[in-house]
Amino acid sequence: MSEESLRELLARVHQHLSAGGSVEADVRAQLGTVMRDIERTLGAGADPAPVAAPRLEKLAVRFEASHPALAETLRAVIDAIGKAGI
Repeated sequence: MSEESLRELLARVHQHLSAGGSVEADVRAQLGTVMRDIERTLGAGADPAPVAAPRLEKLAVRFEASHPALAETLRAVIDAIGKAGI
């Protein structure tokens, strides 16, 4: 998966967050932090998987029932950063 595809997935996560919804403020903040970490790591040309994947997986599990679309997008991001080979 290309860096461009990964950036598109990150944009989808940001869209889910900006849509408001019922994502708790603390979880929204955690997810925002992980997204910024991934974007910063991408900007440095490094592989974001070791830093972000475990945190994203925990958040995806948390969203599984309440926000399935967001959980699916997070899992796609996890898959993408694993395949990015940046």
